Amino acid sequence: MRKINGNRVVLPLVCVVLGFMIAFSYNLTKEGEGAGKDKAWDQEYELRQQLIEQEKQNRELQKELLQKQENVSQIEKDLAQEKQLFFNLAKETEKYRMFLGKVKVKGSGLQVTLEDGTDMESEANVNNYLVHEQHVFKVVNELYISGAEAVSINGQRLNHDSYIICNGPVITIDGHQHPAPFIISAIGDPEVLGASLDLPGGIKEQLVNENIIFTVEKQKNIIFDPIIGG
Repeated sequence: MRKINGNRVVLPLVCVVLGFMIAFSYNLTKEGEGAGKDKAWDQEYELRQQLIEQEKQNRELQKELLQKQENVSQIEKDLAQEKQLFFNLAKETEKYRMFLGKVKVKGSGLQVTLEDGTDMESEANVNNYLVHEQHVFKVVNELYISGAEAVSINGQRLNHDSYIICNGPVITIDGHQHPAPFIISAIGDPEVLGASLDLPGGIKEQLVNENIIFTVEKQKNIIFDPIIGG
């Protein structure tokens, strides 16, 4: 009977075990790589979904922001309109106060002087050479129409319900008598006021034709105090 050599038996066994271990390790590594790829793909998919969701939220927030910006813009427009409205109301109120004589007014303007005519013929009617209330009315109305902010006659400021009555050589303004010459002062643009009086066929020409001495002077600083008790 032959004796079995131990080295010949162990070596094949070692090769078998080693081959098994290599095969097992390869399969394990392959499975690990596959699992790693699957896990990486899952993570990438999840990140993409999160990114898509974030972009969707961003679009919604952007729409909301645009809407709020439109609302703010509309509010600003409304506030601007209200501001302009209040400014216009304040301006109109100030204008009415000036017209009513409730506030002090100063500025440039015109001074119109109306005097009785002097070139009277011997047989002429004296009344045809005197300044009457209608002459004063014409000048005052023309000044107001041309934009005068305030008007006075012989230093007496007129208001919205002033009345003028002629009584011989004098006129009565709100109960106060004033003799000629009548000095009518008006605050406003002197160029505009002067041009309106000096139109061909206008107030100045009419009064001169009615024997009234009509003079106009520009004034840089006219001051009207408020009407006491007006």
